[in-house]
Amino acid sequence: MRRVRYYEHGGPEVLRLEEADVPTPGPGQALVQVDAIGANFVDTKFRAGGLGIFTRPLPGELTGDVVGTVTAVGPDTTRVAVGDRVAALADPAFAEYVLVDAEWSAPVPDGMTDTAASTLAMTAPVALRVLRTGHLGEGETVLVHAAAGGIGHLAVQLARLLGAGTVIATASSAAKLEFARSLGADVAVDYTQPDWVDQVRAAVPGGVDVIADSIGGEITQQGMQLLAPFGRTIVYGAASGALADVRFVDLAPLKYAGGFSLLAWRAARPEQAREEMTELAGYLRDGRLRVTLHGEYPMSETAEVHRLLEDRGQIGRLIVRP
Repeated sequence: MRRVRYYEHGGPEVLRLEEADVPTPGPGQALVQVDAIGANFVDTKFRAGGLGIFTRPLPGELTGDVVGTVTAVGPDTTRVAVGDRVAALADPAFAEYVLVDAEWSAPVPDGMTDTAASTLAMTAPVALRVLRTGHLGEGETVLVHAAAGGIGHLAVQLARLLGAGTVIATASSAAKLEFARSLGADVAVDYTQPDWVDQVRAAVPGGVDVIADSIGGEITQQGMQLLAPFGRTIVYGAASGALADVRFVDLAPLKYAGGFSLLAWRAARPEQAREEMTELAGYLRDGRLRVTLHGEYPMSETAEVHRLLEDRGQIGRLIVRP
């Protein structure tokens, strides 16, 4: 089979397409013949050399949200069977066959597109749970950073479904801001502009109740200034390349900051995590949640996909076909 790996850190050019043996599933694993892979921004950081204290060893492989058909299962594997069509977060993911954790493989409903299915296991659950971890209440104001990205554009829609009163979207270009408005954002602000905080404050003088923050670094600290009393920032990424640094002086005015990890959530509340995957499948199936496809690329063009991710060039989801 073919797979993508890198043997040194660097730009997208270090990614190599190579031949490898088809892996054998172990206990609790399923072997999936891959039809589509949803590419994730975080892998561009790992490929480049790491993200603060978070690194991956060489040779490096890429994670991703795979959609495909189960062709074999390992010992003591339940929940999936040969022939099932599933979506799962895989590591590694960029290959014609991958091993996935059967426990967290989501069944793909009949008729669902690969693009929509690619969100079932990771991106949609993260978008939903970040908002719920922030205890978003009916009528509250929510700010979604990177609102045109793979997770962000789902979070904008889910904020509406959860009853948010005002949805503020941030993004890095005029096209992305317009896209966020088309998804239901009331206010759209370019967070790369030096006065972005002032723009948000002018739009919502009373402050923001919940911030979904995938950027980290200085953006997190600036966002803390925007929180209303008892407002909550939930950090779930560091796209800026810098980890969030929240100080006591940021928290003292009755403001709160927390973090979110999908793996930690699954470990802490497994049954609830599965229920939310089913809930999201329903939203996708009935059209209340829409996944935007930026484009599809063959696996031989994975380097180009990484360039788009790094340049913030995509709107919605990037899909790779083996």
